[in-house]
Amino acid sequence: MGKIHIITGSGHGKYRAALGEALLAAARGEHVMIVHFLKGHNLGDFDFQKRLEPQIRQFRFEKSDCDFLELTKERRQEEIANIRNGLNFAKKVLNTGECDLLILDEVLGLLENEIITEEDLKNVLAAQGWETNVVLTGRGMGEAIGRMADSITYIETQENRVDSTMAG
Repeated sequence: MGKIHIITGSGHGKYRAALGEALLAAARGEHVMIVHFLKGHNLGDFDFQKRLEPQIRQFRFEKSDCDFLELTKERRQEEIANIRNGLNFAKKVLNTGECDLLILDEVLGLLENEIITEEDLKNVLAAQGWETNVVLTGRGMGEAIGRMADSITYIETQENRVDSTMAG
């Protein structure tokens, strides 16, 4: 069965860690798909990343350039519909086994911002096939989603780390 890996925490670099997994998979000849959520059009190295196609294909369903929380109520509803389209696409990819690795970038942020529920995400992940590995990134992680994971990587900022030598 495919594995579920969660990359979470308060620190920066969760997507870069997932992209590293994508590059390793592509180097092995595997097909990779990335679905971005809550990124606006500010994806940084997106032009470089587009050159990695067709081994690493990227998708974004949201239309707005703005941060989701800055949108008007009406625009948020439009974007929620677009986000749900992205989740439905991810579920279809998992159902059909179109790729070896599916990265759902910032999908955990959808939980944290109460755009989707844990049940919504569990419903998507339930479509996971035998061969497809899934990586979820984002800050918030519900308990039920954490239990579904085969591995969890925490990336934290320095001020959130507890140093055992200082813990007294």
